Amino acid sequence: MKLNDAIETLHSWDLQGRYVYRKRDLEIVLGESDRTLDQTLQRLVKARVLERPAHGVYLYAHSAHIGPATIEHIARNLRRGAITYESLESALSSYGVISQIPLDRLTLMTTGRSGEYRTPYGVIEFTHTKLTPRDIVPNLVEREGHALPIATKALAYKNLLAVRRNLDLVDEGELHDDD
Repeated sequence: MKLNDAIETLHSWDLQGRYVYRKRDLEIVLGESDRTLDQTLQRLVKARVLERPAHGVYLYAHSAHIGPATIEHIARNLRRGAITYESLESALSSYGVISQIPLDRLTLMTTGRSGEYRTPYGVIEFTHTKLTPRDIVPNLVEREGHALPIATKALAYKNLLAVRRNLDLVDEGELHDDD
């Protein structure tokens, strides 16, 4: 595909709010496959039309939507098919239960595999949970402007207890405050 045609196609998807892709998505979006797709992706990355923030994940570099939630879009694409949500230190910091704010790290729980990814948008830390979807889904809160839901305060604390880390950072008063 010609560079201008690819830019036009990616721009039209961006207008619809879609700017982070897996390689298989771009196969459909760009209408190419195999070596042709690989060559097109190499050209688009070299021309800085696409970024590759994580293995197998591409981002339209000229998107009007790049912002604070971009890291969540990347994370969602890294764990497609799994329940993934903000929890642990990231969520508890949002609720004011821990005083330290993770600045360059997003801590997530997932029914997929654990792993850590360093991206230009921050570090994404996935921690596997053995909880069932029945236990997780009712305790998730969708948020406008976010690509991933956040655990309720109770679930985030339960997750922190399960992984047994940074428990000393928890403000018990804030944890049990229902305001």
